[in-house]
Amino acid sequence: MVIAAGEKGEGDGVSRDPLSAAPSNYGPEPWRLIKNLKIESQTLQGRVLSGSFVLLAGSSLVTLLNFAYNIAVAQFLGPSGFGHATAVYTLLVLISAVTLSFQITSAKLVAQQETPQAKSAAYRSFQRSAWGCGVLAALLLLLFRNGITAYLRLPGPILVDLLAIGAAFYVPLGSRRGYLQGVCNFRGLAINLVLEGFVRLCGSLLLIFLGLGVTGVIAANAAAVAVAYFSAVFSAPMLAPSKLRIRVAFREGLQSIVFFVGQVVINNCDIILVKHFFPSQLAGLYAAVALVGRVIFSLSWAVVNTMFPIVAGARSHERKGHRILGLSLLLVFAIGSILTLALYLSPPSLWAIVFGSRFEMAGTYTLSSLLSLYAASTTIYSLSVVTIAYEMSYKIANTGWTQLAFSGALIVGIYAFHSSLRQVILVQVIMMACLLIVVAVPFLLATLKQSQEITTHSSYTGLTVLRRVPEDEVIAEFLKTDFHHPEFASYQKTLAKLVQTPDFSNALENSTRRALFRLRHGGLWRELPQDTEWSEVTIGDLDLNQVRVFPRAQWRKIASGDFAVPKIVQSIAKTRSRGAVDDKFIAKIADLHNHISLHGPDGAVLLIGLNYSGPFTILDGNHRMVASTLISPQAVSNLRVFCGISPRMMECCWYQTNFSTLLRYGTNLLRHAVRDPAEELDRLLQSS
Repeated sequence: MVIAAGEKGEGDGVSRDPLSAAPSNYGPEPWRLIKNLKIESQTLQGRVLSGSFVLLAGSSLVTLLNFAYNIAVAQFLGPSGFGHATAVYTLLVLISAVTLSFQITSAKLVAQQETPQAKSAAYRSFQRSAWGCGVLAALLLLLFRNGITAYLRLPGPILVDLLAIGAAFYVPLGSRRGYLQGVCNFRGLAINLVLEGFVRLCGSLLLIFLGLGVTGVIAANAAAVAVAYFSAVFSAPMLAPSKLRIRVAFREGLQSIVFFVGQVVINNCDIILVKHFFPSQLAGLYAAVALVGRVIFSLSWAVVNTMFPIVAGARSHERKGHRILGLSLLLVFAIGSILTLALYLSPPSLWAIVFGSRFEMAGTYTLSSLLSLYAASTTIYSLSVVTIAYEMSYKIANTGWTQLAFSGALIVGIYAFHSSLRQVILVQVIMMACLLIVVAVPFLLATLKQSQEITTHSSYTGLTVLRRVPEDEVIAEFLKTDFHHPEFASYQKTLAKLVQTPDFSNALENSTRRALFRLRHGGLWRELPQDTEWSEVTIGDLDLNQVRVFPRAQWRKIASGDFAVPKIVQSIAKTRSRGAVDDKFIAKIADLHNHISLHGPDGAVLLIGLNYSGPFTILDGNHRMVASTLISPQAVSNLRVFCGISPRMMECCWYQTNFSTLLRYGTNLLRHAVRDPAEELDRLLQSS
């Protein structure tokens, strides 16, 4: 539900001024963007298509290299040796949860920066941490190498030792690839992926011919990761040192880790569990079957890698209609369906030729049937991944936690049902279908609701922007209307001029007003996204359907579940017509209505939203807005209105209340609990 903050609250002013260099007249630019929405969306879809084809071409080549690698290892080492190599490589893939977390967070942050210097700074903010995590992963593998060797029934701990070397490079490789992805250098990213696959294949063949067997294969995997890391720098020319420092939001990193932990567990836990529960011969057969899943997911992930930075760098109105999501889902569905059908129709004898005669299966179910069933499971899961990644690209997506829960349920399911390889795959099909339903249905319902709102208000074009305003001016207007409250009693005489006649060219005055503002509104203001941009707008009767009040107790009594301003006004009018004016809240609105009728409105109204098309929430001025509307819908045009816009406004609890935003609010309260705004204000007053 989209909601609005009430008159009361606390907040923390943001110390930056993103609008200081903005032109004073912003003109009709937002509306020109809205009119060109269809053209821009098509352009974004074109970028997704072209980028997807580049990465699909690269991923297809990587898939061929990996397929050749797996066939060569299977042919030369047999099912047992192939099972050992696949199990150890799967451990490296499990570590990719951390690698991909660095990559996708880096890609998102880099894509959101506007200058090459800022993009470089965003990359560098990850690199040192990535190396720390890589070294930590290597040390943990070395520490538990004997236990890992015993659990996976490996021939010796040397395989885990070699894996640790690869892990040390694998995590920082993610941050480098994230930079390439964030700047939409899909060609450089594709080349890097191909190089890794090429070194893995050629190195494995060379070391197998030298007689090193499984040990040589794992050594080649470690070498491939190291080569990919060092080669990535040649595709990233903008890595010169920068004095800029880009702060990485904790919740961005957390959602990436949660997403990729769930993804990696779902994609690889079956191989580890089959290696544990089944003999080496059957585990090797299953590793061959699971290979098709890696192929489909690799191709699907190429689409996600293209879609993610493009959506992350897009403006909110460009995402309307979710055409990019629809295109990405269509591409993934086409890839998975074609491969699943091809595998279903393939003759069993083909796989005996490809993998070797030792991979033939006796019994009711052939290798082709298991391959097609596994392909169907991976296709269903890939559709879920596209949906989750799309949401993650522009907001904090709670669906990552849903995926993580399903990954745990999948492990439990395989532990409970593993009488045959087919049963293990069936468990995955059922779980992945349930995950897709749980992830997709709420998103579809929300999209349909949004479409209905757009249809209902099809003639609505959005607020009219008069000018961009600095945040200091918005805070000053907020403070003017609130300065009479008891919290400011100690300063009402000494700082009256500072509040009533602000000088925005005076930096010390601006800092003092911010500190004064924090006495009452610290908790409120800091919930607003840091990229919130403010404008002075005009508001008319057509805009009122897009404006909502916060559902606090006093508003709930009269709202009947609909907090749009026109509905609130209708309810108040009915209450007054019945003579029920004993209620203090209604009486306050009535008094304010009479005052505005005689003297006009006092003070500005503050709105917040995702974009200028709404819906909007009232951050301050609920009573003034409703009282003015009671006079007449046209009377609201006399109000002075400021609107704060951010594509991340869904993270703010004043705009949308849910568990995630409330958790963010509580975390911020604890973080600032020891901070005393009165001390900061006194220090500023002494310095002035």
